[in-house]
Formats: sequence, C-alpha cells, structure tokens
Amino acid sequence: MAEPAIHQHSQTQPLKQIAIDYTPEACSHCPISNTITLTYDHRGGARWRSTTRYLHGTFTAKIQIPKGNTSGLNFNLYLSSLEGDKSQDEIDFEFLGNDTTIIQTNYYCNGIGNKEEIHQLGFDASDGFHEYGIKWGLGFIEWLIDGKVVRKEEKKEGDDGFPEKAMFLYASVWDASCIADGKWTGKYHGTDAPYVCLYKDIHVPSNTAVE
Repeated sequence: MAEPAIHQHSQTQPLKQIAIDYTPEACSHCPISNTITLTYDHRGGARWRSTTRYLHGTFTAKIQIPKGNTSGLNFNLYLSSLEGDKSQDEIDFEFLGNDTTIIQTNYYCNGIGNKEEIHQLGFDASDGFHEYGIKWGLGFIEWLIDGKVVRKEEKKEGDDGFPEKAMFLYASVWDASCIADGKWTGKYHGTDAPYVCLYKDIHVPSNTAVE
C-alpha cells in the first residue's frame, strides 16, 4: 500500500534552497535528493530554514529522529515569522528527547504561546521515516502525521491570537535541558553522540511565497 502523502493533494513543491542560521558544518542539504541532515555533537546543534516566507499553505517533511539516548534534545519542524523575534507567529511540531514515542504541537501569535498539546505517536519516531505536515489556512491550522489530522485549531470570532504573519519553514536540533530544569526534554547525557536527524521529501507551498 502506498504511503500517504499530503502534498499530492495540495499545491506544493520540493524545497530547493535553504539558509543555515548557525553551525553550517553540522547541516547538510542535497537539493537533488531533497534531503537534509542535522547533527548534534560537541559543536552543538544547527538550524535551517527556507529562504522565503509563505502566507498559508501546506508544509510537509518525512523525518527520522536519532536513535539512542536522546534525552535533553529537541528536534522539530515548525513555521515562524522570524526566529528570535519576541513578537513572532509560530506553528510547531516538536520531538522531546526523553520520549521518542510522543510529539508536542503548539502555536504562537505575537510571541504568546502556551497552547501545547502532547500526542501519542503510536510508534517510535527513531525507528523510521514518517510524514509530518502543517496545513495552515485563513483561520485554521491542521497538524498531520502520515496524512492523518492529529490536531485542528480554528480561529474563533473576535480571536486576535491566531497566526497571520508570513512565516519561514524551520528545523533545528538543540539541547533543551535548561527548559523547566530538564522536565521538558530531560537532561542531556550525550552517551550516543553524534545524533543525526534526517529530513527528506520536504515540500513547501508553490504559490504563497511573499519574499
């Protein structure tokens, strides 16, 4: 049976160009095969993003997170109007290193989040590739895993706390041990470093780029 592919039913195209925000030697990109690797080791992690912002659309990638003791690490795929901007809009998929069988979704508007939900994957995200997708439209967000909607949020009348800014597609790996004194992702041990997170078949909207 063919694996589900969200982008077959949406106006998307392969991601052809990326920018690397830090530690370029820990990130590799092959546009021909549409694959990206992120490595966490003694150099720290790395972060890549699309070179353009998009206003709505469907974003997908098949991801396999690293095996071993990944406690403390955060792997992700997310949209953000600008990483590091305190008034950013953002829509997240986040893998928490201390439990590779769950994923967290969240979204922000003008820098305000606190809308986290935890989802049981039904598999170990380090065992193989699965497709993770964000479908963002005017007044709604859907988070999809292997083509199945795991969460949907709709803008309510009078609600000004909904993402509306054009956003980049981002992904990173970093040590989040400092968050909540290690209660979020666990404490980093590094016993199985280097940790390599794999991304392939990355697709972005084909007609909503704004810059």
